[in-house]
Amino acid sequence: MEIIKLSNSALEKAVKVISAGGVVVCPSDTVYGLVCDAGNKKAVEKIFKIKKRPKTKPLGVFVRDIKMARRVAVIDERAKKFLKRNTPGKITVILKKRPNSGLAKLVGTQPARSASRNEVDTVGIRIIKDKFINELLDNFGKPLAQTSANVFSQPFSTKIGEVLKQFENIESKPDLVIDAGDLPKSRPSAIIDLTYNKVKILR
Repeated sequence: MEIIKLSNSALEKAVKVISAGGVVVCPSDTVYGLVCDAGNKKAVEKIFKIKKRPKTKPLGVFVRDIKMARRVAVIDERAKKFLKRNTPGKITVILKKRPNSGLAKLVGTQPARSASRNEVDTVGIRIIKDKFINELLDNFGKPLAQTSANVFSQPFSTKIGEVLKQFENIESKPDLVIDAGDLPKSRPSAIIDLTYNKVKILR
C-alpha cells in the first residue's frame, strides 16, 4: 500500500494505478473514498475484499458530467432536469442502468425492493464538486466505481489517520493512498432514487 501526498504527480500516479486495475484511496467532497475502474471486474471485486463488503450492496460511480452519466444510466427529461438543478453536489442519484453500460457486475445492480414493482437494474451516480476527483475523471476518461474508504460496519472518516488505521491489519489492501490531510467534517452523500414515479429519499 503506497501512500503519497496530494499533488500533480499523485494524480498521474492514481491514473496509472486505476488503469492497471488497482484500487485508490482518495479525498472527495464528503469523506475519503475507494475508487477503481468501474468496468474492471477484478478491480471492483478487490474493493469488496478490502471493505469486506457484502455483495448485496453494490457500488455507485463517479461521473464527470451528464454526458458521462449517459454512458451508464438512462437519462430521461425528468432526470436531466433533476441533475442540472442539483449537481454537482453531495448527492447520489439512483437511475435506471443502461443495458450496455460496460459496468462490472457488482456496480449498480440493486437487489429486489418490492414484489409489487417491476424491478429494474439501477446505478447510483455522483457528479461532484471536487477538484481531485474531477481531474481524475478527466484524465482517466471513464466512470469510477466508488464507495467510502472504510471496512464494512466500521465508521467512514474525513481523517486520513483513521482511514489508514482501518487498513493496517487487513489482508487485502488498497494499492495507493492519496493523503490530502484531514478533510472538512462531512457525511456521505444523500441518496435520491429517481426510478420511482415519485422522488424517494433513501438516505
